[in-house]
Amino acid sequence: MKKKKWSLWLIAGLLLTGFIYFIFLNVKIQQYAQAKPPANADYLIVLGAKVNGSVPSLALKYRIEAAAQYLRENRKTMAIVSGGMGPGENRTEADAMKEGLLNLGIDSARIMMEDQSTSTNENIRNSKLLLPKNAKAGIIVTNDFHLYRSIMIAKDHGLEVSGLAAKTPSVIILKSYIREYLALSNFFIQRNIQQPK
Repeated sequence: MKKKKWSLWLIAGLLLTGFIYFIFLNVKIQQYAQAKPPANADYLIVLGAKVNGSVPSLALKYRIEAAAQYLRENRKTMAIVSGGMGPGENRTEADAMKEGLLNLGIDSARIMMEDQSTSTNENIRNSKLLLPKNAKAGIIVTNDFHLYRSIMIAKDHGLEVSGLAAKTPSVIILKSYIREYLALSNFFIQRNIQQPK
């Protein structure tokens, strides 16, 4: 009986810990998503998302639109569009993003392409190599659920960045948040493993 009682307490404790952890993640995601980016950043890094054949997914379309609006309002900011080509894609995500920005009136001279990356970490790492030496303050552009992890990754790569949140399509909100909770958990685990002891 005593053993069963302790088992119930253990299960309850684990459930409560898990609940608190996911509340923490959600609070941080919302905090980063609602923050307003500073004006006149030196650069934007627009993170890639799915391209359906040759057409940007709705999630990627929202990222393109958010980036274009910022670039129109901040004429000295340059953009790096970052994303390679994955399964089901007939062009790189970077190419689709560049075309989208051009169609929204952004001058091609302000757009640089990074078209090799296949993950958020690679997006940041590869884009950093393209930055001019005098570039300091930057902005990461991605969907709202993805900003918290993206900014942490960028800061781990030594970048001084803020976030610009694009909205998340309503049809993928649940799936996106569940995947992001898992990705954040993996990120924290890997970061802890890699820290020098």
